[in-house]
Amino acid sequence: MATPHAESPLRGCRVLVCRPQPEADRLVAAFHAAGAEARALPLLERLPLPDTAATRTAIQNLDQFHHVIAVSPYAARQLLALIDTWWPQLPLGLHWYGVGQGTARVLQQAGLQPHWPSTGVDSEALLALPELARLSGQKVLLARGENGRELLRDTLQQRGAQVTPLALYRRQCPADAGQQLDTLLRDFDPHAVVLLSGETLNNFIALGENSDHTLYQRLLVVPVQRVADQAARAGFHNLCIPPELSDHQVIAAVAQHLAPTAPDTDIPAR
Repeated sequence: MATPHAESPLRGCRVLVCRPQPEADRLVAAFHAAGAEARALPLLERLPLPDTAATRTAIQNLDQFHHVIAVSPYAARQLLALIDTWWPQLPLGLHWYGVGQGTARVLQQAGLQPHWPSTGVDSEALLALPELARLSGQKVLLARGENGRELLRDTLQQRGAQVTPLALYRRQCPADAGQQLDTLLRDFDPHAVVLLSGETLNNFIALGENSDHTLYQRLLVVPVQRVADQAARAGFHNLCIPPELSDHQVIAAVAQHLAPTAPDTDIPAR
């Protein structure tokens, strides 16, 4: 009788998922269901920022904005929690946006009808939406993390918008991630590493650069071409960009790249 996943193209593949929680555990479970071995090691954690007078003012004046943009699912969840504190019923007439389908889905689950790019999962794709092309005199609330990319804010301002950045969380590398990464690279020996942000990639490089392992030969799963270029400049050339960042598409992309060789092939020495 066949064992579970005996015919899975990912059987025997080892995948290290470096997303923040809870997304990391969810993706690990999905990889397990697809027949792969997977471990979670978040190389980025998000800490909510304390409430400030500026934050409260922006939320209390929500009805004065024309557009509200959330840059990530976490930003969307934090924003909605704040809005719920001050607005028993959401003001009408706002245009909502998510950078990517995952962010838009969080807004949809709150009963909103957000816009998001049909292709692409980054700021560049969002800025290509026709709804954001002409913004003269319009007010935009930008829910994001602290010290993020400024492309959205700068471009929207160039298009005439009055942009209010709303920093809702801080990103940092977990304190014990370096030791855990060294152990997992040595003992788990992953064929693929999932790194779905440029900051996560930077942490992976910084923590792994003194490793004795074949760091630069592993398949890296990255979110967009910009991050792939960043990885290539750092010396990585085995790269994979899923068409979307849903769990299903990430797993399918890894299967396409690894299934023919990963279970039976050692990672070559650097």
